[in-house]
Amino acid sequence: MSHAEITLRESAPARLSMDEYWMPFTPNRDFKHEPKMVVRAEGMYLWNDRGERIIDGSSGLFCVNAGHGRREIAEAVGAQLRELDFIAPFTRGHPKQFQLAARVAELTPGDLNRIFFVNSGSEAVDTAMKVALAYHYARGHGGRNMFVSRERAYHGVNFGGVSLAGIVNNRRKFGPTLPGIAHMRHTHIKENFFTRGEGANGVELAEDLVRFINLYGAENIAACFVEPIAGSTGCLVPPKGYLKRLREICDANGILLVFDEVICGFGRTGSSFAAQSFGVMPDVMTMAKGITNGAQPMGAVAISERIHDTIMGAAAEGAIEFFHGDTYSGNPGPCAAGLAALDLYKKEGLFERGAALSPYFLDALWSLKDLAAVSDLRGYGMFAAIDIHAAGVPGSRGHALQKKLFDSGLHLKATGDCVIIAPPLIAEKAHIDAIVDILRKTLAAI
Repeated sequence: MSHAEITLRESAPARLSMDEYWMPFTPNRDFKHEPKMVVRAEGMYLWNDRGERIIDGSSGLFCVNAGHGRREIAEAVGAQLRELDFIAPFTRGHPKQFQLAARVAELTPGDLNRIFFVNSGSEAVDTAMKVALAYHYARGHGGRNMFVSRERAYHGVNFGGVSLAGIVNNRRKFGPTLPGIAHMRHTHIKENFFTRGEGANGVELAEDLVRFINLYGAENIAACFVEPIAGSTGCLVPPKGYLKRLREICDANGILLVFDEVICGFGRTGSSFAAQSFGVMPDVMTMAKGITNGAQPMGAVAISERIHDTIMGAAAEGAIEFFHGDTYSGNPGPCAAGLAALDLYKKEGLFERGAALSPYFLDALWSLKDLAAVSDLRGYGMFAAIDIHAAGVPGSRGHALQKKLFDSGLHLKATGDCVIIAPPLIAEKAHIDAIVDILRKTLAAI
């Protein structure tokens, strides 16, 4: 591969080698041929290396719910690093770990009041899998070591999450992954195309869980993992009653229900978490992204007190109750960022702002329904997706679209032939108008 360089054009020109860094989830050769570089961000906007302003229509990667460049978070992290940059998380602690856990527990539903910190959504999912296994083992049901997930699910990139995942390109080159995982059908059915919110059709798809119980035996299944709204696959909103029915089936069969709220959490659906928006209580919940407003890497798992206490009670006095953790679990810098982010969410009423803006946001997006390129629209809260008709290799048209949108001043996440819209919760109606105007012009031209 030939040597690639780029000249950064904002401020003093500088030559930047592009050979050494291997970018994630990116066609690297395509990027290095036509780089899309971002050098600054503030509020609703990014700036590229030519000084051009780009509106951020997907909160970075569904992280930056309070907008970019929040000085409050930067100052909190800087102050923390000057005071305490690192302490080993095993048998040592620092105050902000406990403060942030208490603050997160104020937002979580029901008794999901035991918080385990990790560094990403991927790690949160693998941690939740271990919690489920440890819980059943602690109560004498060690045979419960299977998991049920869904087609089109995304649960991160560690081997546990990839095994749960139902997106073929995330799995096809990595072997058989973990054994003992069954996949229910996804809920994106034609009867619900162009539906705002929960579709009227498809609740019966929850009965796939019953089918697996009948096939494998409930006594062998540890947990069912679902994203309340499947996110990275393109905002798949559940049918009415679907999540409630999964809860009923899990309760009847001693199976834990785990919600992956890495994308849905921290106001995206109009509540703290989608569990509250849909009125369904999981046993375990994963989160990341918005917990620090994207300013520091962090994830967390919220665990029912019942599950936590069972695992604790099964361990001998003085023993490690849960053999799991990372070097950076509850790291001081991310904890400071998390506390500052939660302060912003509360002070500025951002979850409530998102809920209030949602009808305008969805109305604006549904104005694109008439465009010939659009094959489906769906959304809930401040989260939506637009499918476009494929042309040629699946995903090639979507990839080209997201590049054209960026060049036109709009950053969006693309998945296959789908673009996902999830603006920061600080957005105002004028920002929504700008996003939809760029979408209309660009979609009309493809």
